[in-house]
Amino acid sequence: MKRPEAIGPTAAIEPAAVRPRLHRIVEVDALRGFALCGIFLANVLVMSGLDGLSGGRAGPTASGLDQVAHWLVMALVQTKFYLLFSFLFGYSFTLQMDAAERDGAPFAPRMLRRLLGLFVLGVLHAVLLYPGDILTTYALLGLILLAARAVDPARMWRAALRVYGVVAGLYLLLGAAVALVDTGEGDEGLAASAASAAELTAAYRGGPADVVRANMDAWSDILVGLLMMGGMVVAAFLAGFVAGRRRLLADTGTPERTARLRRICLWGLAVGLPGGVLMAAGTVGPLGARWEIPAFILGMLTAPALSAAYASGLLLWFTTPRGARLAARLAPAGRMVLTNYLAQSLVMALVFTGYGAALYGRVGAAAVLGGTLLFYGFQLAASAWLMSRHRLGPVERLLRAVTLWGRPAPRG
Repeated sequence: MKRPEAIGPTAAIEPAAVRPRLHRIVEVDALRGFALCGIFLANVLVMSGLDGLSGGRAGPTASGLDQVAHWLVMALVQTKFYLLFSFLFGYSFTLQMDAAERDGAPFAPRMLRRLLGLFVLGVLHAVLLYPGDILTTYALLGLILLAARAVDPARMWRAALRVYGVVAGLYLLLGAAVALVDTGEGDEGLAASAASAAELTAAYRGGPADVVRANMDAWSDILVGLLMMGGMVVAAFLAGFVAGRRRLLADTGTPERTARLRRICLWGLAVGLPGGVLMAAGTVGPLGARWEIPAFILGMLTAPALSAAYASGLLLWFTTPRGARLAARLAPAGRMVLTNYLAQSLVMALVFTGYGAALYGRVGAAAVLGGTLLFYGFQLAASAWLMSRHRLGPVERLLRAVTLWGRPAPRG
């Protein structure tokens, strides 16, 4: 990710004591609403069985449209949007700090309660609905931000770059090792993979108890994923925190920031798009299975560039009349992103598991992704209706009550 020019040792931070009272930043909420769609598209491939049954590759009976839809999601969405979410989590962390200071409340106890609330929600979410939960990850890794919140932003930016550098080095070594080893599976390996896929399919098409058991059995894989992705999440947290301290998203219409956003967007596309194409070619096709892991790793390492391009491009667009209207449509969903995220998992569970229709592994990628976009459109409309009448979504209200612990929540 290209280093923003404002993130440097000479950039000044306006003391919190003299800042004006902060209101919601529409652009931040709109970016959250946009990220919500990408997270949904990535998660639904797993929940529908499209990734679980074939290791990420389109099955032999998939139509051409299914393969194209799957390929596009892998190239443009997979691993990009959780990083954008992570960046915004770090940015919002600074807004929570400002809110505590305005209220004259100690920040650490308040944030610890908030992280604990996220962790409990995440555990319930992982057990009952979707094992690929991100809330527990954010709750645990958010402790790093809490511990490092007093660090100078310039030092924190350098720390984010170092974390990314270490993670990238380890991943490249892993990818090189895999590429040099013949990963072709013998008959026994193929039989074991088929048996495991059949067992998972039967569980998700079974009763509620089978679904819960399958979700809990997936925790070992989730822990491995946390170890693999945790470094990238931490780097995005730190970068978002620095951006929040610099208030880089609070005013994006000045000529200097417009030029900076354009540079980030162009560099991000130049680096991130080839990486995304390589990831899709390795995981969906046409590259062979031997290159699946190396291609995925290279795509994951370039994902921050594409995430930055998405964010900067949208921020530029939001400064235009049409972009402002788009931001206004996305922002309500971003204001209640936690409610919407959990609602997505509930709907996916009802459609694809034994909680409801049990369509796991029975629907092609094109239909799955088309239905996902339709439901996301419904969420945009429902969020706009709710946010015109209330200040918080239902889950956000619950989390705020835990965070404030007895202090009155806002009316509405």
